[in-house]
Amino acid sequence: MNFVEELKWRGMLHDVTPGLVEELASKSTTGYVGFDPTADSLHIGNLVPVMLLVHLQRAGHRPLALVGGATGMVGDPSGKTAERQLLDPASIAHNLACQKKQLEKFLDFTGDNAAMVVNNHDWFKNFNFLDFIRDVGKHITINYMMAKDSVKNRLEAGMSFTEFSYQLVQGYDFLYLFRSHDCKLQMGGSDQWGNMLTGTELVRRVEGGQAYALTAPLITKSDGSKFGKSESGNIWIDKARTSAYTFYQYWINAADADAGRYLRIFTLMDREQIEALEAEHAENPGARIMQKALAADMTRRVHSEQDLATAVAASALLFGKSSEEDLRSLPPAEILSVFEGVPRRIVDREALTEGISVIDLLAGGETPFLASNSDARRSLKENAISLNKTKLQSDRLVTTADLIGDEFLVLQRGKKNYFTVRVS
Repeated sequence: MNFVEELKWRGMLHDVTPGLVEELASKSTTGYVGFDPTADSLHIGNLVPVMLLVHLQRAGHRPLALVGGATGMVGDPSGKTAERQLLDPASIAHNLACQKKQLEKFLDFTGDNAAMVVNNHDWFKNFNFLDFIRDVGKHITINYMMAKDSVKNRLEAGMSFTEFSYQLVQGYDFLYLFRSHDCKLQMGGSDQWGNMLTGTELVRRVEGGQAYALTAPLITKSDGSKFGKSESGNIWIDKARTSAYTFYQYWINAADADAGRYLRIFTLMDREQIEALEAEHAENPGARIMQKALAADMTRRVHSEQDLATAVAASALLFGKSSEEDLRSLPPAEILSVFEGVPRRIVDREALTEGISVIDLLAGGETPFLASNSDARRSLKENAISLNKTKLQSDRLVTTADLIGDEFLVLQRGKKNYFTVRVS
């Protein structure tokens, strides 16, 4: 597989330094991507550089993931309008361990071109300031550093020396990896181009060596909103932060204009498979063929086949046919994720132990589901009310025995109107 050509047809190539194609064709090459340890999970925006490493390995080269235990203490100014809050070493160490475990889902850590994870804190922790400015800083001029967009865009608002020095610190990462691992390629998002070139320049000036940089375009959504964000924030890889259902739904809800791009960027489907899905989708857009294939592939690869089945079943609670048995078979956390944002009422467990009438649950409390008792009786008479996906023919007492996961109830009127009851 030709690595650069693969990125081109997938729409994953933005900039590349001259000579890389020839370098990759001549021998197996080590390339790296840096990851920011500011959270204990990667999010789907991080999957673009992860896929760069995946394709590099598939092309027979060696992928190296650098987790920034040292640079995370400084903060990259690229694309930022204000200085970030810095993390303490213990928090960074925790985040690094979590991210490494997630990277193992995508990269093969065995074989001739086995992936590696390195932490730049290992080589910076004993590197004192005077040695750094003597051995590294003297090779890069102030003029060279000031010309970078990450610096120019912040000059008017102000920029600390800490952030100004970031490109030198990242540049030294490349120099260190060049020396210790014969690493000749750095990859990342297009906003990293300036920092990467500082690294290639350091390799050239200090070692007289040739190093390369490659960037992928920053992913945008066709409607102008930010990729990887939902109403509640980032879409994370960790299920504790973003449920499998929410993760699945993010891809299912991709616009037609985005789904084809996402299939190319985030999946390992080949060109023929993707073009076949696009052709099938064009014949029947309402079936959302591309989105379903995308959501299934991503949920299976990032989580598991079981999580995919759970996400599909959870989706059926809202958008398809499902029963009380289906509802009770799912993990309570996934069900709550499905019903996040629907109207909710809190009731006392003791009151529910004694029993509360369906009508009181529907029309009582400070945040009633229905406007009045008469509205509730009318809906029951019309056979429009369900408790935990089971139709109710008349009023009855609801008790703790009806609870899902011993903590909540799901009420429904018609096909689309939901209401949850939680016990305090």
